[in-house]
Amino acid sequence: MRPVVLVCDHATNFIPAEMFGLGLGDSQLQKHIAWDIGAAGVTRVLAEMLDAPAVYSEVSRLVVDCNRVYGRPDMMPEMSDGIAIPGNKDLTGEQRYQRIIRWFNPYHDAIEAVTRAQAAEPVFVSIHSMTQVMAGQERPWQISLSSFQDRRLTDPILAALRARGDITVGDNEPYDVDPNLDYTTPAHAFGRGLLNVQVEFRQDEVASAKQQRAWAERFAGALRIGLDSIDSCSKPGT
Repeated sequence: MRPVVLVCDHATNFIPAEMFGLGLGDSQLQKHIAWDIGAAGVTRVLAEMLDAPAVYSEVSRLVVDCNRVYGRPDMMPEMSDGIAIPGNKDLTGEQRYQRIIRWFNPYHDAIEAVTRAQAAEPVFVSIHSMTQVMAGQERPWQISLSSFQDRRLTDPILAALRARGDITVGDNEPYDVDPNLDYTTPAHAFGRGLLNVQVEFRQDEVASAKQQRAWAERFAGALRIGLDSIDSCSKPGT
């Protein structure tokens, strides 16, 4: 199978001590506003299964969202899902800059280094998770794939995930990949023409280590089928 690089933009809810939790309580920092619950666990299992390198963000998305385009207000949000983030209110340009150079830039430098270190062009896989309810709306999708214009890998993976008919699979639900909003996959995969996919696991489906392994196994199987499909179609005479 082709080499794979895994990334996890919202791997942790860590906030440095000097930021005093950005003014939030521990219970709020356990919520989806601070991180992608279960995503890092799934990424670790996938890295083991696929023998693939993985790059993880090292700070909460509330400190700096490592998957946001420079200059967007939600890169360091003052509100998230109706919850005020006091420590992000009225940040100066210098404060924003310091967060970017301390966490955002090193994360993306690491992704670039790992991606370019592969012997062949890797498949770029971004792992996320979504809350089961957002703004009062239920998310029925247990797993969903997000894409932009390049669906070479998305479509065969979707087909493989849906083949058994026992799970609800989303296609650009509730999110697609938007280069005006999302940074990681556009920055590291689109420009180089890398095969890529972004996956969202619903958080109640990946809350435990057992669930994380089960979903990682299912996704890894679908990824292998998708890549085999692409490789078979690219062979001479096919």
